[in-house]
Amino acid sequence: MFKSSCEKRRVITVDAISQDRERALTATGDDLTLLLHHPDPAVLLALLDNPALDETQLCLLLERKDLPTEILEEVAHRKPLLKNYRVKRAIAFHPRTPRLPSLRLVRDLYLMDLAQLALLPGTPAERKRIAEEQLLTRLSQLPIGQKVALARRGPARVAGSLLAEGHAQLLSVVLDNAFLTEAQVLKVLSRETLSPDVIRAICQHPKWSCIYNVRLALVRHPGSTLSSILAYLPELTVSDLRELASPGIVSESLRKYLQAEIHRRVHKGSEL
Repeated sequence: MFKSSCEKRRVITVDAISQDRERALTATGDDLTLLLHHPDPAVLLALLDNPALDETQLCLLLERKDLPTEILEEVAHRKPLLKNYRVKRAIAFHPRTPRLPSLRLVRDLYLMDLAQLALLPGTPAERKRIAEEQLLTRLSQLPIGQKVALARRGPARVAGSLLAEGHAQLLSVVLDNAFLTEAQVLKVLSRETLSPDVIRAICQHPKWSCIYNVRLALVRHPGSTLSSILAYLPELTVSDLRELASPGIVSESLRKYLQAEIHRRVHKGSEL
């Protein structure tokens, strides 16, 4: 009796899914919209063959966070569907899109969509990296207006590259970028050839000029002005001053100031 009852329920379920699949092929209006939320992949695949399925409804389907991977993969392989940019973007942004289709589609995204994808918390690491690399590849060809937009809201690596460019219209904007990291600022300051404007902007910035490692990098950089270096020396540890005063690290003229500061500290400590 129990076995027969279970089999009957299974037959009913299979029949219901089969009926829903047939509905999905021809549904329109509210019925089609309702089927966008169906849990069974077979029904959702059938929806993709429905001629009444339009761009808005397809994008609504692609917004489902629980969308089965096979649906995303199927959409990604249907070239007629990918002619629509909204569809292409939705596939590239979906966290469950398979690796290869997602990486392929990232390369076709618009500039600010690439920036958004790279910053989105749920984006897989490899997809973020590809998005950042696409932005870095395009930087040299961008007009200044788009560079300003990226300087304001671009990811850390992109912000670092824009900072290194040293364009006057970018410096204050990119240094205020919330995604710019200390690591990227230090990477820029590790370049021997750097615009004096970049060094000056970092020295004058209320956030970056107060970070110890950034001050250390500014003291080490040959393009820093003596006045800014002398202002930072009292804040550096004696061990760092001694390291900087080693031969070959900074210019001989600056070494004298470093040695004087070391002597002052050591002498002051011996008096206490």
